[in-house]
Amino acid sequence: MADTSLEPSSFWTQANALLRKNLTFQRRNMRTNVRLILFPFILILLLVNIQTLVNRELDKPSNRCGCTCVENNANGGCTRRVCGIEYSTLDQGTTCPIPSPPEWPPLLQIPAPQYRAVRTDFLSDADFPDGSCKNTGSCPATVLLTGINQTLGLGVAGNMFSSSSTLNSSDILYSLANNGLGSASKTELTNFLEPAFFSNEPVYDLQPQCAANSGFTFPLQLGSTEVQQEARCVQGLHLWRNSSTDINDELFKGYRKGNSERQINEIIAAYDFLNSNGSSYNVSIWYNSTYKNDTGNAPLALMRIPRSVNLVSNAYLQFLLGPATKMLFEFVKEMPKPATQVKLDFSSLLGPLFFTWVIIQLFPVVLASLVYEKQQNLRIMMKMHGLGDGPYWMISYAYFLVVSSIYMFGFVLFGSIVGIKFFTLNDYSIQFVFYFIYINLQIAVAFLAAAFFSNVKTATVLGYILVFGTGLLGGFLFQFFLQDTSFPKAWIIVMELYPGFSLYRGLYELGDYSFTGNAIGTDGMRWKNLSDSTNGMREILIIMFVEWLLVVIVAYYVDQVVSSGKGYLFFLENFRRKPSSSFRRPSLRRQESKVFVQMEKPDVAQEREKVEQLLLEPSASEAILCDDLKKVYPGRDGNPEKFAVRGLSLALSQGECFGMLGPNGAGKTSFINMMIGLIKPSSGTAYVQGLDIKKHMDGIYANMGVCPQHDLLWETLTGREHLLFYGRLKNLKGAALIQAVEESLKGVNLFYGGVADKQAGKYSGGMKRRLSVAISLIGDPKVVYMDEPSTGLDPASRNSLWNVVKRAKQNRAIILTTHSMEEAEHLCDRLGIFVDGSLQCIGNPKELKGRYGGSYVFTMTTSANHEEQVENLVRRLSPNANRIYQISGTQKFELPKNEVRIAEVFQAVEKAKSKFTVQAWGLADTTLEDVFIKVARSAQAFNVLS
Repeated sequence: MADTSLEPSSFWTQANALLRKNLTFQRRNMRTNVRLILFPFILILLLVNIQTLVNRELDKPSNRCGCTCVENNANGGCTRRVCGIEYSTLDQGTTCPIPSPPEWPPLLQIPAPQYRAVRTDFLSDADFPDGSCKNTGSCPATVLLTGINQTLGLGVAGNMFSSSSTLNSSDILYSLANNGLGSASKTELTNFLEPAFFSNEPVYDLQPQCAANSGFTFPLQLGSTEVQQEARCVQGLHLWRNSSTDINDELFKGYRKGNSERQINEIIAAYDFLNSNGSSYNVSIWYNSTYKNDTGNAPLALMRIPRSVNLVSNAYLQFLLGPATKMLFEFVKEMPKPATQVKLDFSSLLGPLFFTWVIIQLFPVVLASLVYEKQQNLRIMMKMHGLGDGPYWMISYAYFLVVSSIYMFGFVLFGSIVGIKFFTLNDYSIQFVFYFIYINLQIAVAFLAAAFFSNVKTATVLGYILVFGTGLLGGFLFQFFLQDTSFPKAWIIVMELYPGFSLYRGLYELGDYSFTGNAIGTDGMRWKNLSDSTNGMREILIIMFVEWLLVVIVAYYVDQVVSSGKGYLFFLENFRRKPSSSFRRPSLRRQESKVFVQMEKPDVAQEREKVEQLLLEPSASEAILCDDLKKVYPGRDGNPEKFAVRGLSLALSQGECFGMLGPNGAGKTSFINMMIGLIKPSSGTAYVQGLDIKKHMDGIYANMGVCPQHDLLWETLTGREHLLFYGRLKNLKGAALIQAVEESLKGVNLFYGGVADKQAGKYSGGMKRRLSVAISLIGDPKVVYMDEPSTGLDPASRNSLWNVVKRAKQNRAIILTTHSMEEAEHLCDRLGIFVDGSLQCIGNPKELKGRYGGSYVFTMTTSANHEEQVENLVRRLSPNANRIYQISGTQKFELPKNEVRIAEVFQAVEKAKSKFTVQAWGLADTTLEDVFIKVARSAQAFNVLS
């Protein structure tokens, strides 16, 4: 315990101390760190294994291009195999080489017979066919029409469905182009193989009327194989409506949702000819999107829309120029393509969800660490020993940033090593900028959120709910908004203001580019891609960067207001005049407290007058001055206000140890908490080394030591590491630091037997108390507060601790609370008895015993039938004696010292022994404990009466 006067530690000294402590703390929690780092590694390994299984499944023969043996050897084995689309199923066709794609007749999307529109209770128009046609499968397929010119509309519609013509076998596709062929089958992602020709269902031929046996078959060539396809006649029915609103209403009512058995009335298409006439062709077309591919991004060409457009366009041309004029749509044909391998990059597909969980899981880790320091009051403990907000923020933020950066670097590095396309295909510099900005934003949000939590478990649970909730909402809600091109971009930006959705959007973009790049064999995202209109990476980088700066500022402001207890406009204090180191003069409010002052005991009133006089002296040198300090807790649940401290005035000089005695709940701890900055006074104030506790606690902390009532220690740091940290905060360095730490450990009996290097979480309660005392005294603080420092100590350790405190008080002011009268008498120069928030008396132990203990305590034990004789004996010795205890023959009496001589007491007892049996007797002077009990009882009785 250094006795040299030290200057307050500098910014960088404080930063160095906190950094060393954090590094040590991190080393102690290595297992937790390993578990944290293993989580993304395990997840990546899981993705790799899933990708391997997916690749193995996709590479099965059933998914590869179909093959057949065209030449066998003598043993029946195959010597030559030929693979191609003609040997493949519909699912296999996409992997086959197609040097010369087949030509397919263009088809309409025609409802299956059971789903065609008929008259129902919700489609009641009389021109719809009767529902009985469904029993025979003869329902017509309906087209709805409207427009300004009904004559033109119906005329065009009359040319849409032509009668079956003779097929030209030499040019079958040209012949079929005159017919309105369609299918009820669902479209696929590609037209290499038209599913209508590979299903067991017929295609439908739309005609004005269907005669008996009006169907036909036609050949289709697939490689070397010819397929005979049946075409079955279906009546095409066109119905006129007065407006597009009527059509829209009927389409909506008849829409079939999924496999619903209720809404089954489907219509081929609807046409609004608008203002079309003989010189102007303008048409709006409704089409049925029920049959689009499940991926939701199939182009219109794959939904059989082009044939619908050609049908009405050809009919319009024939309406103007006659049936001989035709604009035929002969066939559709894909471009040639080489053989391809079925690929599915699982990591890019699931990366946005899984990697969101991986990255956001750092948030509850940082949040829990910050809240832990707040819950255990370790933050305020560090402040009370001189750690400023600037070094705390800089080191804590940098510490979490480095940890997060190492975590992310390992995550990306390991993913790249095992070949995850999500990492290897996208530009690493883009990934670095994206991850770096986000982890900074995440740390800033954790600092902001920590100000509103006081319990680690609550913060951790809510943090992990946020982790999984963000991933699930991103994957099953936000992603659909991103894919929906009709969703307003402004709302996307609003949603991205939530950092979790910004993270998900960035990962979604990276995953989309890597998925596409892997599928077509190109690179992933590059910087040039950020200028693409569909790329959202640039906007979220801007959003996150701006949000990061704003959140850091707001978090620091909230921390100063909520955690440090500063005013809402604390940042304006720099523009004010710097505080003087002298005491402020007392305000005129003292006139208002005269009634209260007159009720105080003379010694307490004298102390108050002393404080008032010292406040008027600019050169006052008292270490501590409490000026009418009060603390009132507001009433709750119908209970009245609780007065914890009632106008305390107290002056302590340097080198004085002041002891506060009082029963539990008297307000001692509330007084200490106000002095050390844990709580704010309700009124009044106190000055420590000339600085106001309401305004200048940061300056007070530099010269203050605290031993709180409850030990505020890091469970994983050793006793030596605690003292090294707090010693550095007090500007101890090098050999002086090592010496001070060793002396502190020896003074509190924690040096020998390896105890100093044992983690504090494994200390007994008494060992923790001794360490707390050593922390409060290291670095030569000028003012020390000790709240029941010897609680839980054995007698030997307690005496050793007393010797430490007695040596320490020589050049500093100490305020000590205790329930041990022996400790108070041994250590304290002056004592104050505190009852129900008020100071009842003040003085040194001898003065208090003389003032409140001017009597002897006489005790005698006899048989119960001699109690009256004992009482008569005492009355003869002292007429004003007061019996204070009586039970089973044992009685205690208070004898005023001015009425009794000790020799007379001995003589009276000797005479009494000759008359009756005296089992035991004693005469004792008043103890400090008697004084305490007497003062406490009288004060409590007065408070009850008042």
